[in-house]
Amino acid sequence: MTEIFRFRPLLQPTIWGGNKISVMKGVSSDEAIGESWEISGIEGKETVVAEGQYQGLGVNELADALKERLLGRANYERFGSRFPLLIKFIDACRDLSIQVHPDDETAHRHGLASGKTEMWYVMPSSPGARLYNGLRRQTDAEQLRQMVADKTITKALSQYEVSEGDVFFIPAGRIHAIGTGCMVAEIQQTSDTTYRLYDYDRRDANGNPRQLHVEQAAECIDYRVQEDYRTRYQPTCNQPTTVVSCPYFTTSVMPVSGKAAVDCSAIDSFIIVMAVSGEGTIDADGTTVAVQTGQTILLPATAQRIEACGDMTVLLIWI
Repeated sequence: MTEIFRFRPLLQPTIWGGNKISVMKGVSSDEAIGESWEISGIEGKETVVAEGQYQGLGVNELADALKERLLGRANYERFGSRFPLLIKFIDACRDLSIQVHPDDETAHRHGLASGKTEMWYVMPSSPGARLYNGLRRQTDAEQLRQMVADKTITKALSQYEVSEGDVFFIPAGRIHAIGTGCMVAEIQQTSDTTYRLYDYDRRDANGNPRQLHVEQAAECIDYRVQEDYRTRYQPTCNQPTTVVSCPYFTTSVMPVSGKAAVDCSAIDSFIIVMAVSGEGTIDADGTTVAVQTGQTILLPATAQRIEACGDMTVLLIWI
């Protein structure tokens, strides 16, 4: 029997968070929750197994215990026991900062474990919700510094009104920001490094301006301009459609109506399943669990076949 792992999510209060995550999770909170860290190997913010024989173990401890049986042989050789992905739900009640993340090379140069490449899958969001992703016009580091200083940086960015099912890939170095009203599932490298370029002159809980990292960001930004930064795809019912495939993760979108089966015997990797709408069940080699919107499970690399039943959309994520 294949064991399916659930983790206790870490709910992160933020100055820009709302109440969608609390409602989705069925919990009460007096604070605005901006993020739910579903699976995290970040030091000091590690999610722990919620149930079963490994209950109470952090995800990195689980990886250390099961090694390639959990991660896959190539992943264990590459990452060791540090779980390589950070999985989140994000609720932006207000705009997030204009920001960028370093790539691996830049991160290592600054003594960090890894860079941060990520992606967003848009869940049901408020009408008119928008986000920024990528530069819309040619600029350079000096012009960028000036736009930050005179508060016109958003004019240089590509802006998108979003709807459910939209996908955006954000490789390290791409300037971006989630906007007011957006609710997204985020998949990223295991890194919590963010360089803020601009934060709308907001103050922290102590009334101090939030820290900016303009010079670090200018060093990281990919200044190339693309015509369109949205990932275009056509979902197929009961079939996984790959929307992102990069060295750090592969993500497929699978709408389920009735029953769908996926042969994963050739995938030398753990598989993460995120339910982004609806409800149903996930079966891995005879072990079945119920899932609904806002829940995330982890299947070990030993899983051979996945069956999904119900009326839902899930993301399948692996390396």
